[in-house]
Amino acid sequence: MATKIDKEACREAYNLVRDDATDVNWVTFKYEGSTIVPGHHGVDYEEFIRQCTDDIRLFGFVRFTTGDAMSKRVKFALITWIGESVSGLQRAKTGTDKTLVKEVVQNFAKEFVISDHKELDEGYIKGELKKAGGANYDAQAE
Repeated sequence: MATKIDKEACREAYNLVRDDATDVNWVTFKYEGSTIVPGHHGVDYEEFIRQCTDDIRLFGFVRFTTGDAMSKRVKFALITWIGESVSGLQRAKTGTDKTLVKEVVQNFAKEFVISDHKELDEGYIKGELKKAGGANYDAQAE
């Protein structure tokens, strides 16, 4: 059965994270049968990490504040989580299904495909976003 996405509901969840007027910093998009729907959302990145269990696959859209001494910027990451216990067929299908999510989640600085909890480390993600962000004025302070 082909995967579908609830575009309207997912777009609303996506906009919660993008809206500077909310304190929502992350949202998940999960599978409900063969349809991708919004999952949980929250403020603390640690809460997002707890959603990433070994038996599921999900997509996360996460807001991070990055930058350096001269400039702080908001950067967004699209994280595809594939738990270690997910079957090979579902793993393969996740790549195809991600194109549906990208129809809604269109603005992000960097994309990650992760199945190891170590790679969900906030410092690692922020470091990668900082590299993708261009100018780094911290280097001048050294």
